[in-house]
Amino acid sequence: MKRFFKPIEKEGSAKKLALSSDCASAVNTEGNALAKGENEKEKEKKDPLKFLTWNANSFLLRIKNDWPQFSSFVQALDPDVICIQEVRIPAAGAKGTPRNPGELKDDTSASREEKQIVMRALSSAPFKDYRVWWSLSDSKYGGTAMFIKKHLQPKRVSFCLDRTGSKHEQDGRVIIAEFESYLVMNTYVPNNGWKEEENSFPRRRKWDKRILEFVQCIDKPLIWCGDLNVSHEDIDVSHPDFFSSAKLNGYVPPNKEDCGQPGFTLAERRRFNNILNQGKLLDAYRFLHKEKDMDSGFSWSGNPIGKYRGKRMRIDYFIVSEQLKERIVACEIHGHGIEMEGFYGSDHCPVSLELSQQV
Repeated sequence: MKRFFKPIEKEGSAKKLALSSDCASAVNTEGNALAKGENEKEKEKKDPLKFLTWNANSFLLRIKNDWPQFSSFVQALDPDVICIQEVRIPAAGAKGTPRNPGELKDDTSASREEKQIVMRALSSAPFKDYRVWWSLSDSKYGGTAMFIKKHLQPKRVSFCLDRTGSKHEQDGRVIIAEFESYLVMNTYVPNNGWKEEENSFPRRRKWDKRILEFVQCIDKPLIWCGDLNVSHEDIDVSHPDFFSSAKLNGYVPPNKEDCGQPGFTLAERRRFNNILNQGKLLDAYRFLHKEKDMDSGFSWSGNPIGKYRGKRMRIDYFIVSEQLKERIVACEIHGHGIEMEGFYGSDHCPVSLELSQQV
């Protein structure tokens, strides 16, 4: 639901008292000194401390339809890093030629116009203060983006789980930024699907195996965020019985552990649990929020019309290494209610994480 804001009107008609030139000079000097001090303090940070993740369900559509509201939200939250999934903007390169997943497509009049829309949106506050990295699919599917404040530039950015060269994961599913103290990984995890098909169950099993290998071999603590397409426990869905018995066109997989809503099958949840245990990782939101919250405890919401009305899942996460748990200040889900307040046009809402400074 869109909101419209009116500027606050000035109270009364009283005129402001004029400052003498000496007073004005002193105020300006003090204000400039404070601003300079705050800027210097910001620049002293080597690592980001405040993070935001959001599955935008088409970044271009959000820019066209929901940008003022989302921009205001980002301005108020002021994250150091913003991770976006489901960008849904094609990678640069003409059909039949090698693509560049790190650049937006602009070889047709339509794609040039779309790129201009995106670049204009990102050139204004607050996004002009960030540098952006893209990992895009060949088509209008998938894709991720990572925005990092310009004074907090990473040592290295990679786009695949093996962190080699300029290689990108298929469909632009991964961006990994290395900072002084930890890695920040943005992922758009493949949906499990409903059937034992090449692009469904096997694809997700392969992905989970590779993630497990990744978290076991990294040499720094990890902050892993994004649309992970899994609800870990019963508490992470609004209606456990509904999701565990869900079917598509009456189909029932032969293995009972594969039955149910994608993201809530026993097989996926057990693999996810194993990744957390083997990688010595914890779920930052659940670490702070132990109880079920039926209003604000879910990051994905079904369409308000139809059988999924009011059915919600928590599938967007911040997963952090256990070494960082004492530094977790906050982890919040910013959407609420069946009518999807704070989702900014997507079927997912933003989730944020804040860490304390390292002592």
